[in-house]
Amino acid sequence: MREVEREILLSFWKVHILHHAGEQPVHGQWIMNELRRHGYEISPGTLYPLLARLAKRGWLSCQRDPKGGRRAQKNHRLTAKGRRVLNLIREQVRELHEEVVLEAGHRHK
Repeated sequence: MREVEREILLSFWKVHILHHAGEQPVHGQWIMNELRRHGYEISPGTLYPLLARLAKRGWLSCQRDPKGGRRAQKNHRLTAKGRRVLNLIREQVRELHEEVVLEAGHRHK
């Protein structure tokens, strides 16, 4: 069951990251704290490769402070491609919510 949970949670984490990166530049530690605020526990060893995959897909841009050296904080922003992906996700989540939550609630009454 843990394997299934992790697979689903990875998708939730990606949506959170894309959403917040669309509102403001975000960095790894901030994202980790934000996910914890929502009850998710994510390690740096999971988060940073996840951010790299989102950037590799072209959904996030990443800027590092040039004066900060190789361990400088990286700020991630949503790209235009990432915004299109996030808009698609929002539509799908809305439809999923209607089917899984709202319709299920009506059947159980």
